[in-house]
Amino acid sequence: MKLRTLSLVVLILFVGLTSVSTAGMRQQRRAAASFAAVQPTDSEVIDLWYMRQEEKLARDVYLTLSEQWDAVVFANISESEQRHMDSIKRLIDIYNLEDPVDGLAIGEFADQAFVDLYNELTELGAKSLTDAFSVGITIEELDIADLTEKIKQITTRNVKRVFENLLSGSEKHLAAFQYNIDNYDPDSPETCINGGQQRQGRNRPGRDGQGMHAQRRNGQGRNAQGMNGQGRNRQGRNGQGRRGQGRNMQECNCDGTCINQ
Repeated sequence: MKLRTLSLVVLILFVGLTSVSTAGMRQQRRAAASFAAVQPTDSEVIDLWYMRQEEKLARDVYLTLSEQWDAVVFANISESEQRHMDSIKRLIDIYNLEDPVDGLAIGEFADQAFVDLYNELTELGAKSLTDAFSVGITIEELDIADLTEKIKQITTRNVKRVFENLLSGSEKHLAAFQYNIDNYDPDSPETCINGGQQRQGRNRPGRDGQGMHAQRRNGQGRNAQGMNGQGRNRQGRNGQGRRGQGRNMQECNCDGTCINQ
């Protein structure tokens, strides 16, 4: 009698757990079906394809630069870019769209314009570490500009939410690369690279033996004057610059991690 009672209890528990599991699976399926019920517009599909390639561009360039320079920011942010790619891929799968980068290796793209960009940016980034950091800034500024413009036109909530998350990530990446530019001293053994250790790399001096930012302390170079004669990080937009008030830029560490990320 006790054995029959125990068996009955076990059977009831099993049936109950199975019902809960089945209900959970049904709820997930309904959520996925609801998610896919509102299809993106034709222009949003094009935007998904475009940003899938642009995020791959960022990942591929950073992976390539991480092989050339011992700056952990490239390896860390390349992992973040992979997550960006994955978030777009989930939308592509849900909406049953073609993936424009399926099976493509590093540096390969469906759109020749991205192939050209990859070649141009990796060539520049190989000249010096400061040039490599500047490549990171260029890529993130491109991402921010494209995402900001596309978000204005998007009406499908799920696509918009993903793009807004990508925009937030790109702003943090931009701040991290800017941190490296601002704190890197090629003449100091203590630098913001792998706990103070740096590798010389190829063609370290950069253009004409100086590098893109080698003259910043002397009031020269790309960022010395900049917009409105004040430089990118002095006055810039709204009299504050990118590191001042600007676009809610966050303080980031040299390895690509940001406060409140």
